[in-house]
Amino acid sequence: MRATYCALCECGYAGLTMQDIADRSDASKSSLHYHYDTKHELLRSFLDHLYESFADCYDPEADDPLDRLAAIVTEALDESDEEERRDFRTAVLEIKAQSPYEPDFREALAEFDAHITDQLRAAVAEGIEEGIFREDADPEAVAQFIVTVLDGAHVRAISTDRPLASARERLATYVERDLLAPDADREVDFE
Repeated sequence: MRATYCALCECGYAGLTMQDIADRSDASKSSLHYHYDTKHELLRSFLDHLYESFADCYDPEADDPLDRLAAIVTEALDESDEEERRDFRTAVLEIKAQSPYEPDFREALAEFDAHITDQLRAAVAEGIEEGIFREDADPEAVAQFIVTVLDGAHVRAISTDRPLASARERLATYVERDLLAPDADREVDFE
């Protein structure tokens, strides 16, 4: 799967061939075709692998709901190791661009989206119960909003070279002004 990742980052979806992947692995092209009939099948398997690998990044272990929400946002908008992360975001965006035409890709991306949304929704709901977040906050609406901002920030970062820091800052302001309970004496930091 590492070879698939490297080839996708370097070649892009449209230019990617099974030979490109084989060239970056110990496997031959025929060996890849033995396991995957098409590039599409291999990329679907790659998406499943990504989901398993990266879902853990969005399962923060913090007990505090605000800390869990912050961990998700921080991980999603992390700019450390920027070149590799940019390549990765570009590769994922290329696969997302194919999802209207590839139901398997759409399904895999929807699973990942649902996982992040579920984690955010749970953190917000728990934060409401604990009095950290406003009692009138809608956990589903907040989660959907944050996921939309994360997706938009990635697209802007890739297509216009906009830094992700701006999205982190705006989300922190949103949480402080619109989500935190009025009497919650908490600092929001998505760094």
